[in-house]
Amino acid sequence: MQIILVLAVVVAAGFVLFSLARGLFYFSQGHRAALEGTVEENQLMQNKMMMARVKWQAITIILLVLVGVLAAGG
Repeated sequence: MQIILVLAVVVAAGFVLFSLARGLFYFSQGHRAALEGTVEENQLMQNKMMMARVKWQAITIILLVLVGVLAAGG
């Protein structure tokens, strides 16, 4: 049972890192669009950044819950 929880924590941590990297990528794309003056593209990138941030927060919460369950059970 603990092996499964540890694997779940590792997978959740991987999702957090992936979401963070994707958010940074969208941030850089939005910054480029702002410099070029492409308003529509900038708005699109801001929306993608917001979604990446929301996903990152959700994954972080899941990770914290799994860590708490692991700590309480072990």
